Amino acid sequence: MKSLFKGELPQLVLFDLDGTLLDSVPDLALAVDRMLTAMGMPEAGEDRVRNWVGNGAQMLVKRALVGLDSPVGSEPELALALFDRAFPLFLQHYSACCSEKSKLYSGAIELLTALQSAQVEMGLITNKPISFTETLMDDFGLNDYFPIILGGDSLTEKKPHPLPLLYAMEKAGVGPEKTLMVGDSRSDIEAAQAAGCKVVAVTYGYNHGEPVARYAPDLIVDNLAELIN
Repeated sequence: MKSLFKGELPQLVLFDLDGTLLDSVPDLALAVDRMLTAMGMPEAGEDRVRNWVGNGAQMLVKRALVGLDSPVGSEPELALALFDRAFPLFLQHYSACCSEKSKLYSGAIELLTALQSAQVEMGLITNKPISFTETLMDDFGLNDYFPIILGGDSLTEKKPHPLPLLYAMEKAGVGPEKTLMVGDSRSDIEAAQAAGCKVVAVTYGYNHGEPVARYAPDLIVDNLAELIN
């Protein structure tokens, strides 16, 4: 991390949640499959849901509806017409299971603790709805690390738009040249690049099956603990 800032630590580090700090796909897949079952449709399964995550809950549900191996899945217009029925079902089921099987990635707490000890300010910027974000932050004991927490519906724009990052920088009083974004996807990388700050990408997250190197982050790591130095 220091190598990106001339041997110093950044003043502000912004983290994505899903696919970066937390493996939330098991619970997202459970909610998606329960939604589909309630609508009389075949389950999607965890492997497919893993490639659909990353652009917020609404996009996840839309991808599930058009990604089915069924007549509905082969007719996008019909599938999207079902969205108004499907989305409330997803929210209902995810509310009941959002931290049932999810788990923190190896290295996450180690890095957060190290940054906190070094008095580096941190923010969490996710495209997940803020209500679910707050639940997960409580359940996994993450609130004490993050004075700034933004969900996908906290502002008028979400990643890959730079607004959430710029808002967090303004709240922290830190410029982009002293800010680092840590994420797992194209959305995180493009948001950081548009906001003018450096970005680290992890290899293990949710990037729709694409390698994160394709989007030219400043640094790529296999484990967040690699950033402790």
